[in-house]
Amino acid sequence: MRLRVEFTTEPFDLDEAPAHALVAREVIETAELDAVDVGPFGNTAEGGADRVLTAVDALLRKTLQAGATRVSLQVNVIGDGTEEGDR
Repeated sequence: MRLRVEFTTEPFDLDEAPAHALVAREVIETAELDAVDVGPFGNTAEGGADRVLTAVDALLRKTLQAGATRVSLQVNVIGDGTEEGDR
């Protein structure tokens, strides 16, 4: 199964990226996911279910430890996992 995760962390700071936002970026960029898009107001990534769910677990744990007071996320099924690299 392929999944897409969309997430934001708060509180926002438009002047400088807060520590929790930097941690979120690092987690997602090192998770071996596909189609990673990290931006100031929202982030998305796609990949096989195991990789996405592992990344979401790390994302929640690490961003909360880094000072996030809220993490909003949505996970959608986008494929049945028959594509190559979805493990």
